[in-house]
Amino acid sequence: MVFTRSMTLDDEEFRNAALAAEPLSARTTYESELLEKLKANDADAFDRFVDSYSGDVFSLLYRLTENADDAAELTQETFLNAFRSIGRFRGESGLKTWLFRIAVNESRNRFRWWKRRKRERTISLDAVIGDSEMTLSDVIADRGSSPEDEVLSRERRAALNSALLDLPISFREAVVLVDIEGLSYEETALALDVGIGTVKSRISRGREELRRRLRDS
Repeated sequence: MVFTRSMTLDDEEFRNAALAAEPLSARTTYESELLEKLKANDADAFDRFVDSYSGDVFSLLYRLTENADDAAELTQETFLNAFRSIGRFRGESGLKTWLFRIAVNESRNRFRWWKRRKRERTISLDAVIGDSEMTLSDVIADRGSSPEDEVLSRERRAALNSALLDLPISFREAVVLVDIEGLSYEETALALDVGIGTVKSRISRGREELRRRLRDS
């Protein structure tokens, strides 16, 4: 399997919109049926599994590693790990959340993300987070600021990129999963194998650190 970032932004937005519009019961049924076939070693099911989730896994790993080649390789390792352990998956979370947990662990173990070289990255501050109408700009904006103060200049965008890379690993994981990938607190807790209270604390401290760094930049 070779994974590359071939999905365009429009493709990804369309897919996410379609998924969000799909009834939860239908998604749950789809995952249940897919899981049953995966555990039966159905080759077609494995192909569907990769097709359905590889884009999301790659996107997460790209944001965490800052390198498309690394993200592609780790995506492959994530799915290989998932294939080997699918028989032990008990359905305590959704398949995507379970894959994100594997991906996070793969990236932690291999790269020690935040100690690596710092390269400028581009994050869309105007992309809507999950099913909400909020953007990352909204999340990190100082609630007491005027609308004019909350308009991020190009320099502040670059400062945010740098600040994200400098966050402690535990804060950055939580911020990326919730504020960029759009996971709920519950899903993020499962992906990181921590309590919901811990996730909320990390998100709060991570956002505050981002605000502080932006004010000082």
